[in-house]
Amino acid sequence: MKMRYLLSTVALLLSPPLAAQTTPPASPPAAATIPADPALWVVKDKDTTIYLFGTIHALKPQLSWFDSAVRKAFDASGQLVLEIPLPTQEQAKAVIVPLAMDATGKPLTQKLSAEDRKVYAAAMAKLGIPETAFDTFEPWFAGVTLAQIELQKAGFNAAEGVEVALNAAATASGKPVSGLETLEQQLGYFHTLPQADQIAFLISSAKEIDKFDATINAMLDRWKAGDAEGLSALMNEDLSSQPNLYKVLLADRNARWADWIDNRLKTPGTVFIAVGAGHLAGKDSVQAYLAKHHLVAERVRY
Repeated sequence: MKMRYLLSTVALLLSPPLAAQTTPPASPPAAATIPADPALWVVKDKDTTIYLFGTIHALKPQLSWFDSAVRKAFDASGQLVLEIPLPTQEQAKAVIVPLAMDATGKPLTQKLSAEDRKVYAAAMAKLGIPETAFDTFEPWFAGVTLAQIELQKAGFNAAEGVEVALNAAATASGKPVSGLETLEQQLGYFHTLPQADQIAFLISSAKEIDKFDATINAMLDRWKAGDAEGLSALMNEDLSSQPNLYKVLLADRNARWADWIDNRLKTPGTVFIAVGAGHLAGKDSVQAYLAKHHLVAERVRY
């Protein structure tokens, strides 16, 4: 489950409120009243400043995270960089459907061992979904969709997520928005996983159903407190037991993003980068790869 949440930019794209990313809300959101001070870092040279902000892709309402040092860093930046540029629902669907649909013709439930199918069937029953609902899809897509359903049941809303708010603020202030990856690339990491890894990804989702609410709220508490290492430990612990997933979905991407930052430092300006918080802590964090470029990401204390 922690692994799925780390990667739930994709889950965010599956949510009904996606239109909120490109269309102003019909009414103003409720005032933010719950304090939150998530972690923020900065990398600098003589003429370039790059902020690194760890996000949670879906949140509960009324969290006051977009203020203080985070707002100051965002306002000082001339460019917003997300994991992927947020597409419209139509754009997302055009990319997701061909990669999510299973091309073999073999139903998902028939790809599972007897033991895995029992776990999967129990999870689907708890969510009130027919066991065969995802039979025409690849296992990764079923796992990501389960994450989105669980998030909604726990009171989290993609329309309240960090990326949506940052994207809206950048659009309103005329800041250009770009991505470290494309939607096609991010989905491709899932789609090209070996079948065994996709199934492991799905079954890890199913096994965590009963603990989801407690765990996701513990993660939110650590994020609000700026406890990057504690949050990373919760998010990434199940990735370490699946080395191929860990490499493809976390370590390799962090290395490429560190390369991007190193390159961007050659161009003057100020940039605000926002990526999933699990990428910014731990032994293979973006900051750890920046150190291999002899770059130091300093924590912004506030």
